[in-house]
Order: sequence, then structure tokens, then C-alpha cells
Amino acid sequence: MKYAWVNGKIIPYQEAVVPILTHALHYGTSVFEGIRAYWNGKELNIFRAREHYERFHRSARIIGLKIKYSVDELINATVELLKANEFREDVYIRPIHFVSAQTITLDIRDLETTTAILAIPFGKYLQPSGVRAKVVSWRRVHSTMMPVKAKVGGIYVNSVIALLDAKVSGFDEAILLDHEGFVAEGSGENIFIVKNGELHTPPIYSSILEGITRDTVIKLAADLGIKVIERRIAREELYTADEVFFVGTAAEITPVINVDGRDIGDGRPGPVTTRLRDYFMRVVRGEVDKYRHWLTPVY
Repeated sequence: MKYAWVNGKIIPYQEAVVPILTHALHYGTSVFEGIRAYWNGKELNIFRAREHYERFHRSARIIGLKIKYSVDELINATVELLKANEFREDVYIRPIHFVSAQTITLDIRDLETTTAILAIPFGKYLQPSGVRAKVVSWRRVHSTMMPVKAKVGGIYVNSVIALLDAKVSGFDEAILLDHEGFVAEGSGENIFIVKNGELHTPPIYSSILEGITRDTVIKLAADLGIKVIERRIAREELYTADEVFFVGTAAEITPVINVDGRDIGDGRPGPVTTRLRDYFMRVVRGEVDKYRHWLTPVY
């Protein structure tokens, strides 16, 4: 990565720095997105850029910040940034809007903010052949405590400690329950289970982030004739599911082959997960005309 975009300008990445007293560094007062761009050997396309930047704006509004750049301006900035970096590979894009004032006050009204976009080469976040997950003791934060519909930097400490719990216990990923003990999501992913050929996933009121990849999977499942049911899922249903998989910008569609030491199915990626993942990868690489409108071309 040679360049970053900061407050309307493309600058050398080494110059994209913040002082140690930056408010967001101390209090997590930032909102961010994770977006992917896919290289198919001929084209680089950003996947669902508009939906990501619309959520970016919503997140900022929820915590009382205002992004002065429109969705279209941010999309254009991202295209120009990717061009400047001359990527010819899959890329992860990280827009962030944060309170950049140097102060220790908790009152963020009228404080200086910064909007920046970074991009890095990025392959697979989780093992495509499947991951082992642990249901951790840490609960997913609830909307009465934190705005879970916003992608807020500070909230992700919840994810960090959950993942640490799973990792030190010998697992690859964490699964968090909501405050009532129902399945919520992974440390950075939404979750689906497969039962009798149908998909089941926690509803948006189960302390989950409304994932854009989650929405993508629901739409693609309809194309494949797979029914999707949004409902609360009990922990023990993970153990008896035919298949379990995570979805997210970083995770894409990743099979979960073991939960709490119990193999899911035969301990290998299942047929429904595999079918959805194959279709998803064709869509993001521009091979399905129906969904070309989800792609923003870079070159």
C-alpha cells in the first residue's frame, strides 16, 4: 500500500498518522467499514460499495458524528485510491471516520473529525476448508448498552476479547450469545445454520450487526431455491445442525466444521454451504450478470 485517502486528498501512506492524544485512540469514538474489491484477472471491482457507505453514514449518525463526504464522493474516492495503488489482486478496503481532536473530554459535540480510507491486499481471512468455533462466555453487547446497529470502533473490544477467549482455548473463531442466551454472531461475522436444506439465521434484534454479506447470502439463497428463516437460535441447535457457516466481508462464506468440540455433520463443508459459496464467489468476481449492479468498476 503506497497511498491513503485522508479528508479529500490522496497522500503517501506514511503521512497518514495521528497524534497520541487523538480522542478516538482513547475512547473508541470512530465508525468504520470493511469492503472488498475483487480482481478477476481482467477487472478490479468493489463489491456493494454503495451499501457499505450508506451504512457508514448511518453508523456516524447513530453516535452523533457527521461525515461531510457524500456516499458518491466516498465511492469515487475509493476508486481513485485503488487506482493510485495500482492493485491487481483482491483488496480489503477500510474507511474510517473518527474524532481526531486532541482532547480527553467525553463531550464529542463540535469536535474535529477525520475521514480516511485505507486499502490493503487481502486474501482469505478464515480457513476456507472450515473453522472450529467456541461459544464463549462473553455475551454480545445489547442495544440497551451500545448501538449494535452501528459499526463503532469501541464496540469491537467485545469482539476482541471474545476471539481471544476462543483462540487461547485452541479454537479458530468465537461465537457469542445475546443477553438472553440465544446465538448472536461470531467475533466479526454473522452466522447461519442449515437444517433440512433450509437456512436459519438470527434476526436483527438478536444483538447482531446487519451484515451486508448476510443480506447478500439471503438474496442468493432465494436464487438457488433455498428457504431462509430469520429466528432466534438456541445454542444446542449449533451442535445438531446439518451445517453451520459464517458470513462477512472478511470471512466471505466460511464453513464451521466444529463447535465446542462437536463435529458439525461429518466435520467437512456441507453441500448447501459449498453451493452458496461457489455462487457467491461467481457474483463477486462479476460472472453473474444479474448482480453486476453490485459491482463498482475500478479498471
